[in-house]
Amino acid sequence: MTTPSSKAGTKGVPRATRERQVLAAATEEFGRRGYEATTVAAVATRVGVTKPLLHHYFGSKQDLYLACLNPVGDRLLHAIRTAMAEPASAVRPTALRVLNALFTALDGQREAWFVLYDATLPPDSDAARRAAYYRRAIDDLAATGTADLLRTTGSSDPLDADALTYAWRGLCTALVRWWVNHPDQSPEAMTQRCARLFAVGRTLLATDDEIA
Repeated sequence: MTTPSSKAGTKGVPRATRERQVLAAATEEFGRRGYEATTVAAVATRVGVTKPLLHHYFGSKQDLYLACLNPVGDRLLHAIRTAMAEPASAVRPTALRVLNALFTALDGQREAWFVLYDATLPPDSDAARRAAYYRRAIDDLAATGTADLLRTTGSSDPLDADALTYAWRGLCTALVRWWVNHPDQSPEAMTQRCARLFAVGRTLLATDDEIA
């Protein structure tokens, strides 16, 4: 019996399996090299398929990027929303819950963060607009969290909130970049490390009276 073309793959590999391999390789390529420097040919070579076959499965380079971006963006948004909806805890405050959720969502595909935050996307393209949608949604969640945090300190300055949101985004990006270079670090180990770093930060910023 002939295998239907919709399910047929290459070299005996089912199409669904081959597509997952392509997406995993493409996500890493886009995350490490950026959209501009990534080529469909390089992704095809990594997976062991031909460039025409990859185009047949996913279409253009932009279509392939979007096929990588959408599950990443959806996964990160779900993780952040879930973490922020959990009850406040003295053991693990919201910031650490969100970081733990990010690390957990990215585990096994750490470069995916940089698929979302890619500065080389073509302006006014579908790829750029879709990535901007996810970034805005994540920034909106961060803005809610930072505004709540500032209110606990008595600050209601919107510029304070905006600056803190900007700093938080940069912190997340820096931590993920460090994590990519330390593959032995688990999501939980990273969360505990962040807790220690936050504690050091509080000590550095404390007044002499507070330390005493």
